[in-house]
Amino acid sequence: MTAATHVHAAPAKACAPQFRAGWVRLPPAPSMPMAAGFGTFVNDCAQPAAVASATSQGFGGVSLHESVQVDGVNRMREVDRLALPANAKVPLAPGGLHLMLMQPKQALVEGASVPVTFKLEDGRSVEATLQVRKTAP
Repeated sequence: MTAATHVHAAPAKACAPQFRAGWVRLPPAPSMPMAAGFGTFVNDCAQPAAVASATSQGFGGVSLHESVQVDGVNRMREVDRLALPANAKVPLAPGGLHLMLMQPKQALVEGASVPVTFKLEDGRSVEATLQVRKTAP
């Protein structure tokens, strides 16, 4: 008699969006209580996803914002949910969608790394590292 051999395939790793080319604009004054973050979400998955929130250990709060023009004046409004369509890119860029990083726990310096965790609606997380820069890459 021979023992039966059972082969268990490893579960396929679920496709997840990524955040690429992340950067934080160096504030003009070290004492500023906020900074703006940018980069691109890339969802190469066949299924859409959505960002529900963001956090960073270096800041008291992180939120998604969008710049919009109202009566000829640029204003910012908070975005509660950021849709990431399937097989698409969603840029966060100056003058449009962006991160607001509030209450830094220490002054930002050019070249520093800022870790950010994006929480998806389905409970998964997307980890990213943003570089502090004076100007856009």
